[in-house]
Amino acid sequence: MPQLDLQISVEDEAWPGEEELHGLVDRVLSAAADYLQASERQPFPQQPVELSLVFTDDASVREINAEWRGKDKPTNVLSFPAFPVQPGRMPGPMLGDIVIARETVEREAAELEKTGEEHLTHLLVHGFLHLLGYDHMEAAEAERMEALETRILATLGLSDPYAGQDPIT
Repeated sequence: MPQLDLQISVEDEAWPGEEELHGLVDRVLSAAADYLQASERQPFPQQPVELSLVFTDDASVREINAEWRGKDKPTNVLSFPAFPVQPGRMPGPMLGDIVIARETVEREAAELEKTGEEHLTHLLVHGFLHLLGYDHMEAAEAERMEALETRILATLGLSDPYAGQDPIT
């Protein structure tokens, strides 16, 4: 069972408290890591793997997205791996950072007719997979990543977030 060392920062007071978010993040990412290790043979270091999560707002994510991706708009989740890693390869002791924008998450959850927690759970899994080298730039990559997300979310009792959609590319 992989161990995670979670560093959580809450920059937007409209998010739930740090303790509540820590409980959700730990449950979701532990389930994702366990699934990947058992089903995908994803190795993890013996020592806890460190990752940071920043729960912020659209304005902050817009700035980060513009600076690092050249896209001057907010997005739901950004992932920044500490080191390049390929799926199925041993990551380093520091995975990286996940940054999540509250307003975008809330808006998308309403549009998808899901609870905020359900959508946030999906985005946490999505961001975590990016830190482990998964991507969705090409159709085959997107299908693989989305299938993993769906299977991990099923272990958490959530339905397929991509049902009826073409893979994201």
